[in-house]
Amino acid sequence: MELWLFWIITGFVLVIAELVTGTFYLLMLGAGAFAAALIAWLGGNILVQAAVGAGVALAGAWWVHHWHTAQRAKGGGPSNFLDRGQAVVLDGWSNEPAGIARVKYRGTLWDARITEATARPAPGSTLYIESQDGHLLVVAAAPPS
Repeated sequence: MELWLFWIITGFVLVIAELVTGTFYLLMLGAGAFAAALIAWLGGNILVQAAVGAGVALAGAWWVHHWHTAQRAKGGGPSNFLDRGQAVVLDGWSNEPAGIARVKYRGTLWDARITEATARPAPGSTLYIESQDGHLLVVAAAPPS
């Protein structure tokens, strides 16, 4: 098999895997594989292909990381814009003193942090997503304004 074809297949596999994750990092690795395929097609040796592919992938991953950081600093982010204000149902408490609970959202259970330190809603209460902190949803009793 031609080396450029290997790079193209690798790029498509990474781009397809990105459709499952939605983080954009695998998309950048796929772009690096496509850049390496171009170098292979132009006749560059394997070291040049690897260097160009790695350079494009690293530059892309650096850009995505800084984009994610900037979005978090603004209080946004790809999933926060879609989920902000959505209703969730309190299923139960994981760690009530710390305000960590399990909530039902999109047909499954999620970990969530309740922003009000004093009020502890009862299971079955409706809460609203304010933001996301890593894997935790940040929720409150009132919808965000």
